Amino acid sequence: MPELPEVEVTRLSFAQAIQGASIIAASAGKPLRWALGCDAGSLVGRQVLGVGRRGKYLLIELDQGWLLVHLGMSGSLRFARELPPGGIHDHFEMVTTQGVLRLNDPRRFGCVVYVSRLEDAQAVKLLGKLGMEPLTEAFDLKLFAAGLHQRKAAIKQVLLAGDLVVGVGNIYASEALFMAAIRPTLSADALSKPQVARLHAAIKNVLTRAVQKGGSTLKDFSSASGQTGYFQLEAMVYGRANLPCKQCGNYIKMIRQGQRATFYCPICQKR
Repeated sequence: MPELPEVEVTRLSFAQAIQGASIIAASAGKPLRWALGCDAGSLVGRQVLGVGRRGKYLLIELDQGWLLVHLGMSGSLRFARELPPGGIHDHFEMVTTQGVLRLNDPRRFGCVVYVSRLEDAQAVKLLGKLGMEPLTEAFDLKLFAAGLHQRKAAIKQVLLAGDLVVGVGNIYASEALFMAAIRPTLSADALSKPQVARLHAAIKNVLTRAVQKGGSTLKDFSSASGQTGYFQLEAMVYGRANLPCKQCGNYIKMIRQGQRATFYCPICQKR
């Protein structure tokens, strides 16, 4: 599943190129997780003002309204001057004066949703419960600490929930917890003040590094310009079960938490 770094890499790969473009044509294919919310043809003539992001949602601002785009489990965007004819897994296409934007989503868990304002009910439903943005000044250490101390679930599960800090998906939660030397099964409310501070810094560090590396390409992720990511090549624990820890030499373990694989070093992450 594309996580926050992959979504941010996708945004960076086409945001500048599409800014200022006028929409010439738009079409929607098979239904996705959420309905588009308007007739695709009604987008014709509107101008793209910019592309932002909230959590794992891309926010395409138009001169009239917004398009909220989520890549789901297997989705990807492509943006180019010209693209070959669409296939069976291409479910939304927007032709502009500066190129073609297309969503490919084999599993159809993603979405493209039109809203007239970000205050609309559908936008609030999708965005309203998202936590702090970890790559911005909004990721406040005191608020992070206060939120953790109100939760008794395992810290890995709290990070994945997304209501305290958004976008720390499975890969990056394992990596941040390793960097902070915290065992993923530790109850969130049991973290000490130094542990919380280390984790806060580690989340920012890991996500920033992942964006710089173009995200992680484990199966088929690539940016809107077709570039794959390389962060997975420097992962310390994720996907390395039964391999030596790069830090201490002990073997990395894998456990299941909430149906998700968690990787950690039992020596470097004693508590």
